Amino acid sequence: MMMHGGGRGGPANGGPIAAMRKGDTARNFKKTMSKLAHYLAAYKFQLIIVVIFAVASTVFNIVGPKVLGNATTRLFEGVLAEIAGTGSIDFDYIGRVLLIMLVLYILSSVFAYFMGWIMAGVSTDISYRFREEIAAKINKMPLSYFDRNTQGEVLSRITNDVDTVNQTLSQSLTQIITSAITVVGVLIMMFSISWLMTLVSLIVIPLTLVAVATIVSRSQVYFKEQQDYLGHVNGHVEEMFGGHRVMKAFNMEERSIEKFETYNHTLYGVAWKSQFLSGLMMPIMTFIGNLGYVAVVVVGGYLTVRNTITVGDIQAFIQYVRNFNMPLTQLANISNVLQQTAAAAERVFEFLEEPEEIQETENPVELDTIAGHVEFRNVRFGYNPDEPVIRNLSGEARPGQKVAIVGPTGAGKTTIVKLLMRFYDVDDGAILVDGHDIRAFRRQDLRRWFGMVLQDTWLYNDTILENIRYGRPDATDAEVEAAAQAAHVDHFVHTLPDGYQMVINEETSNISQGQMQLLTIARAVLADPRILILDEATSSVDTRTELLIQQAMDRLMIGRTSFIIAHRLSTIRNADLILVMREGDIVEQGNHQDLLDRGGFYAELYNSQFEHLELETETVPREEMLMPAD
Repeated sequence: MMMHGGGRGGPANGGPIAAMRKGDTARNFKKTMSKLAHYLAAYKFQLIIVVIFAVASTVFNIVGPKVLGNATTRLFEGVLAEIAGTGSIDFDYIGRVLLIMLVLYILSSVFAYFMGWIMAGVSTDISYRFREEIAAKINKMPLSYFDRNTQGEVLSRITNDVDTVNQTLSQSLTQIITSAITVVGVLIMMFSISWLMTLVSLIVIPLTLVAVATIVSRSQVYFKEQQDYLGHVNGHVEEMFGGHRVMKAFNMEERSIEKFETYNHTLYGVAWKSQFLSGLMMPIMTFIGNLGYVAVVVVGGYLTVRNTITVGDIQAFIQYVRNFNMPLTQLANISNVLQQTAAAAERVFEFLEEPEEIQETENPVELDTIAGHVEFRNVRFGYNPDEPVIRNLSGEARPGQKVAIVGPTGAGKTTIVKLLMRFYDVDDGAILVDGHDIRAFRRQDLRRWFGMVLQDTWLYNDTILENIRYGRPDATDAEVEAAAQAAHVDHFVHTLPDGYQMVINEETSNISQGQMQLLTIARAVLADPRILILDEATSSVDTRTELLIQQAMDRLMIGRTSFIIAHRLSTIRNADLILVMREGDIVEQGNHQDLLDRGGFYAELYNSQFEHLELETETVPREEMLMPAD
């Protein structure tokens, strides 16, 4: 079956402007982190190992200052003994202590390395799962979602947001674990040295909590907006690069730049505010930590004078105070990092929780083949339920009939195609194929009976052979070339470098628009569907090629039900049935001559096209009409 991009008749694209409103509301941090924790639950074994390694690494690191304090005390006592002439410095003891210190720090580093290695694997695997789920979700999303959101917005969730979760998760989780264990372990060691000095050093904790709470409350909104506007910038850039020819053709460079600058300026503002507030955390925590140092030094000096503690204990305690303040500072900094993680994760979860297409029926109709009898029965549909595009449409196409759908712009012609393919489901009424409601089929079963050739062609970055084979992946090379010959593609392909093996570039700029159209028609020929949908399929080719394609289409439509959306009424004179649409309803139906004889709306449309051509002909001077074409 043929799949193509684009199509008219859908709702207006909300785009980045509509998405701006998301950043105005604060995210639900607790709910988002709870969902993220649910993902982490699948890695219980790895996380248990990480915790064990974190405990081991932290314990070895915490014991170090206490052991070093013993060496300092022995060194101080040795110096005093030498001064008094009663002894000397015990370098053997100090050497053994330093060797023990080296072993402790090596073991701490080894455990920290493996802890980081495991967490990197966990975070990367979560990112892998996110992308898998997003990719699966995209295929289940209704087209209405993509009508409301730009491609760049969706891509930003797959790339930027998932990467943010990956990077911050791998760093934040290990830091949270090690910092929490360090705080508890250091606190125990500090109490073992002096309860009074410990209580003095704990005075700074309330100040720390107030500082963290104040900064977090102000910065969390900006982190959410930063991720949102990053998506807006990506969406705008993707749109401008994708349609840069149209943008340049209409001299819209300045407007495009202005729009980009608006998004970029807003992104700059929220990013600056979030980073500035995040950056305040470290200097504020350092200042509060220094207050604790001063208090500890004063009390420690007093206790030393009274011989309550040793010099080595003071040296160890000061190291513990630093080790105590550092994880507190890290936890404060992590709170900002976690906000960014939550902001990105929330956008991913928002996408994964978007409503999906209506679920398939539990007992689907399964047919080996269909005759191609299609009936519209009192169909009502609107992209917005309050604004119906099709109000009460009824009509019938018998097997093998060539049915043309005509009408002015906005009458609902392309919408009918989307309803036939179940890109959207009807709001009321029913569409039947061989007497079965199309909602009783699985979408994939229904769509394999249809072949589509639209004005908006879609090719992908691969060879011409594979682009045609997209219509039927199991087709042989010979079958692909036979379809190409039937669609009059074979001739021009042999004029291209590498022939069927020529790779179409990502911008599809190395072949013409007409050649692109021919390739999509070849796809339809290869797919060999029971029902054809043609949306002015020959509009992008020259007159001679149009005649050849029309002949190929006429051969292809023999024995198949065909729906032709016609803009040039002269191309559907030989249609078996013409459905004339106006404001979402079929107002006339019949063959070409019958409709002309009635002198109704179809006759008005048909005659207006030829009147326009006659007026154009009359305005061209005779000598210009006789001049040969360039």
